Amino acid sequence: MKHVFFYFAMFCSVVTIAQDNGYFFGGFESNSQWLLDDEGINFETPEDQFRSNNYLQLNYALGKFTAGLQYEAYLPSSLLGYSPIFDGGNNIATYYLNYKSESLDVTGGFFYEQFGSGLILRTWEDRQLGINNALKGVRVNFQATKDLDLTGVYGQQRNGFTVSEGVIQGVDANFNLSTALAMEAVDLRLGASYVGRYQSQGTNEAIPSSVNAYGGRLDFVLDNFYGGVEVITKDPDVIANEGQLVSNKLYDGTALLVNLGYAQKGLGINTTFRRLENWSFYSDRLAEGNVFNEQLINYVPALTKQQDYLLTNIYVYNAQPRLIIETFDQRAGEVGMQTDLFYTLEKGTALGGKYGTKIAANFAYWAGLDAEFNIPNRWYEAKFIGSGPRLFRDFSIEIKKRWTTSFSSVVTFQDVIVDKGVTLGGPTGVQGDIKAKVGVLEGTYQFDGGKSLRAVAQHLWSDQDRKNWAAGVIEYNFSSNLGIYVADSWNYGGEGEIHYYNMGGSYSKGRTRVGLNYGRQRGGLICVGGVCRFVPENTGVSANLVVTF
Repeated sequence: MKHVFFYFAMFCSVVTIAQDNGYFFGGFESNSQWLLDDEGINFETPEDQFRSNNYLQLNYALGKFTAGLQYEAYLPSSLLGYSPIFDGGNNIATYYLNYKSESLDVTGGFFYEQFGSGLILRTWEDRQLGINNALKGVRVNFQATKDLDLTGVYGQQRNGFTVSEGVIQGVDANFNLSTALAMEAVDLRLGASYVGRYQSQGTNEAIPSSVNAYGGRLDFVLDNFYGGVEVITKDPDVIANEGQLVSNKLYDGTALLVNLGYAQKGLGINTTFRRLENWSFYSDRLAEGNVFNEQLINYVPALTKQQDYLLTNIYVYNAQPRLIIETFDQRAGEVGMQTDLFYTLEKGTALGGKYGTKIAANFAYWAGLDAEFNIPNRWYEAKFIGSGPRLFRDFSIEIKKRWTTSFSSVVTFQDVIVDKGVTLGGPTGVQGDIKAKVGVLEGTYQFDGGKSLRAVAQHLWSDQDRKNWAAGVIEYNFSSNLGIYVADSWNYGGEGEIHYYNMGGSYSKGRTRVGLNYGRQRGGLICVGGVCRFVPENTGVSANLVVTF
């Protein structure tokens, strides 16, 4: 602990000396739980009944330089569902020094980066998911010309309060073909990426020490049309499961992403196709498949609609890029698509009404790759698309309408099918499906003085898993700064007819926000931006504090 306070004091001293020429910024966030025994959901509090995740970020900018650090404390343990690697941790987690001019951007220390869509490389932080896979090393971005920029990275990936065994290096190039060739009719951009991992073979000379991935992409905008394609390939590598190498056999990997859309006033259509084969890429080969998303080099979100309601978030999709060749489970990756449609009925028309009506529809379908497996020889061959097992199918439609200056409503319907292995865990394609339909009615009434009342009624119909659910939310805002709510998800069709009730509120003033909640957490997948983590059922009081400065 002594060196932590030393670094902090040194940082503050530098800030004080240079206060006249620079500026200081940062923030503090604290998320805490006090867990309570609850016989209704068979939850017994663990040894550490109180748990807390805390983040203090300090930054200072002076001219072309910026320096900063992030101090984290998980005391006495991290929140439920987070990796135990954080339990009891209390230290400076990241730090950096950055220099930035018009053409050169250099960072030493910890940094975040993304190449292309992130399928080949993305490092980022998401505190709700417990992810921070920043690279510790050097990042250089150079604007070579007005049409070409280059980025190079080198370092080791953060893993808790340490770094990965593997060393990551990468280069990314972006070229604006339209400006280079003075093409005004179309915006055309090219990109190329390389990412490599070096990790010692140890005593096993049959496995590669270096595994490289190479990718290229093309994006365009032409009038109201836009689109892009990205293709990536990865060198042969071993596969691992639960921290152990499955064998010394090597398998390459591929990724293909295609996007096409059209947009004009009142209308938008977007379709995305993606195929992933053996597309797991970690900074440590033995980290493959870990449930905490630790040491992930790339970003593979589920490409489905991100739902907003209690019951539409029960049966969600988690991307399935892994290769598994076992007697109990065979997978080669995933292939699928999603399409979004947005349409606005104009104001003053018969259907649009006085204030207009917004309609959004989404369709998503994802399947496992159609592959032939030879388990004794650990061999497989996958078709490009084929007719692999359906993993997820979702159709939803949402209608938003303002009826008066004070009242607006949202109507949502969802029809979803998900493989039990995806949502409940275990092998996919063999346990059967869960089929569910969800209806949601939401209304918001705005009162004078900034007050508002929001009510949501929801119902889920299903003959599988925990069967039928009903849910409701009532939220009242006294102002834009103060609000309270009560919510309940009632699994009346399941065993025990369990209520997952919650009540709480939040208060904001200036740059400070405080939140408090009491209730039950339904166990299952929690997803943010298409990336998911598992949360066990629990009951307790939670508190949240966010301060920015």
